[in-house]
Amino acid sequence: MKTIRLTAAQATVRYLANQYTDDGVPFIAGIWAIFGHGNVAGLGEALYAMRDTVPTYRGQNEQSMAHAAIAYAKQLGRRRAMAVTSSIGPGALNMVTAAALAHVNRLPVLLLVSDVFANRGPDPVLQQLEDFGDGTMTVNDCFRPVSRYFDRIMRPEQLITALPRAMRVLTDPAECGPVTLSLCQDVQAEAYDYPESLFEKKVWHQRRPEPDTHELQRAVELLKAAKNPVIVAGGGVHFSGATETLKAFAEKHAIGVVETQAGKSALSWDHALNFGAVGVTGTASANAIAEKADLVIGVGTRFQDFTTGSWSLFAHPERKILALNIQPYDSAKHDAIPLVADARVGLEKLSAALGDRRFDGPDQRVKKAWFEKADAITAPPEDTNALPTDMQVIGAVQRAAREDTVVMCAAGTMPGELHQLFKAKKPMSYHMEYGFSTMGYEIAGGLGIKMAEPDRDVIVMVGDGSYMMMNSELASAVAMGIKITVVITDNRGYGCINRLQMETGGAQFNNLYAYSNHENPIAIDFVAHAASMGASASKVSSIAELDDALEAARDASTVTVIVIDTDPYQTPDAGGHWWDVAVPEVSDRPEVNQARASYEAALTKRS
Repeated sequence: MKTIRLTAAQATVRYLANQYTDDGVPFIAGIWAIFGHGNVAGLGEALYAMRDTVPTYRGQNEQSMAHAAIAYAKQLGRRRAMAVTSSIGPGALNMVTAAALAHVNRLPVLLLVSDVFANRGPDPVLQQLEDFGDGTMTVNDCFRPVSRYFDRIMRPEQLITALPRAMRVLTDPAECGPVTLSLCQDVQAEAYDYPESLFEKKVWHQRRPEPDTHELQRAVELLKAAKNPVIVAGGGVHFSGATETLKAFAEKHAIGVVETQAGKSALSWDHALNFGAVGVTGTASANAIAEKADLVIGVGTRFQDFTTGSWSLFAHPERKILALNIQPYDSAKHDAIPLVADARVGLEKLSAALGDRRFDGPDQRVKKAWFEKADAITAPPEDTNALPTDMQVIGAVQRAAREDTVVMCAAGTMPGELHQLFKAKKPMSYHMEYGFSTMGYEIAGGLGIKMAEPDRDVIVMVGDGSYMMMNSELASAVAMGIKITVVITDNRGYGCINRLQMETGGAQFNNLYAYSNHENPIAIDFVAHAASMGASASKVSSIAELDDALEAARDASTVTVIVIDTDPYQTPDAGGHWWDVAVPEVSDRPEVNQARASYEAALTKRS
């Protein structure tokens, strides 16, 4: 057996450089890195040696670097991924939130987190957490519950088994998610005679499992017996590359389609069978057909509570659920009839077995009525003296968006209203992180999207609260010459949660700046802040000015930030659905008691 002597860090980088997709490109498109004493000597040296083969990108925060990597993988439908490396201690822990985001959303990211000395020579090393009762415990154990695969590398030869296991998980459509390799810092520098075969080029093909014969037969029986089915399109439609298959299936059998946050843009908004967003943040048209469906066909969705209206939306008394999903865990939720398969293959098999069976299809008047309301909500305001609403901001972004534009967001008010109102034309023209709804994902995510698809315009929509949580990758985008447009809607606090607080009977408290315990008023100059990081920044005072600014940003060559003040209280008065947020049983406030009564009444509708 031929061998080559490499350090563990060198072996890791060399191995990753030789893992390819069936499109002929490296699966790991690059590595984000912030160096510290835990990885600068080991991985830092290894990455420098292969800098022309494996690009290394420097970010400003470990969490936001991981967000960029995750957004990159999502935008490319999990066909490629990135790695992220940090030093030990706080640098590593900064990535735990991002790992959870990737885990919930089933997205691949490789986290190369540094760890303590395996030989325990300098124990305790700088930034090491000591567990008084467990000498093997380090902070990296926090990654275990938020990783699909976790491995602590305490000897260099352990990479021979760990690296292929890591790649299997990153490329497995059912198990896909974050992989954490916890690399002891002394081991990174240790050499070993690795077999040369470990570094041979390997191509990872996208597996497409076919459905079990019995499950397929049961699914066909359900469909043939149904009178009024509806398809719930989830993120798995995109990951499977099944958007055209979904379209063909819906058209052939005349079945209405509703979309989750992750599934939005699976069908063009103006397709006759696309009735829009479903659930808590859904359109009136989608929720109307979902409520009447006797068969709910989930395709690549994990049936999050926002999709199901906390399991009160699908109200037909004889309703059944058919869950087509590549992950058995998701296919059996809520007593669903499982159809475990790749989304594209599963739809093809179902369609062939159904033959020419067609349903009546949903009432087009319901969809027409919704979009008439939506267009009115997003139109420029007649009263130009009033603060703009978020819906009107979305209208401006809609007018500025071209067919190839990607509009993205993550948390706060905008996700719900974008889900309802934005008219996504092409697949992946809508990028929402709502599985974990992570504040701070937006700007870093926009950077990752643009790196994934450089030819597409990227408009990042972020509230002032999320911007304050994590904005530093704005500097990275400027430094890397990556153009994105960022629209900051400033409602002076956490407007979304403030409204929820009020809806559950609570007093306005600690969400908007005006109702927080501050001695001095907070007035943040977002324009100056963004400009200090090199962005071209401006503030607009009206929707008309926002229209002009977005048009100018389209032709800009650098990062553009546009700030606009918005009304923290206004939301759409149409669409949406109940969401289970527990209200206190006992309170001195009559508003809370009233909200509790409404809550208890709503609970009776859960199916």
